[in-house]
Amino acid sequence: MDIFLNTIGSLNDETRVRILRFIDENGEVCVCDIEKSFEMIQSRISRHLKILKEGGFLKVERRGVWAYYSIRSPLDEFRQSILKEISFLDMKLPILKKGCMV
Repeated sequence: MDIFLNTIGSLNDETRVRILRFIDENGEVCVCDIEKSFEMIQSRISRHLKILKEGGFLKVERRGVWAYYSIRSPLDEFRQSILKEISFLDMKLPILKKGCMV
């Protein structure tokens, strides 16, 4: 029951739904790219990403100081169906802007 509630709860915010679709459409992205694309501060983006990860949607890979997020694989049927439904929603997503300074 807790897993189900974490999954559903992770989607109760429009920004998180938009971030999830953004990652689904763009593939692996750095937190700094999400920050720049959504024009939000890093701490707020990180909070949304943490909730989506706890909801079972995302995996994170750390490379040096940067964290890269992608859709978890394999993804169970329930979460796959949610991603499919999200793909049909009429929403405006930002264009991917690279934000990392190397």
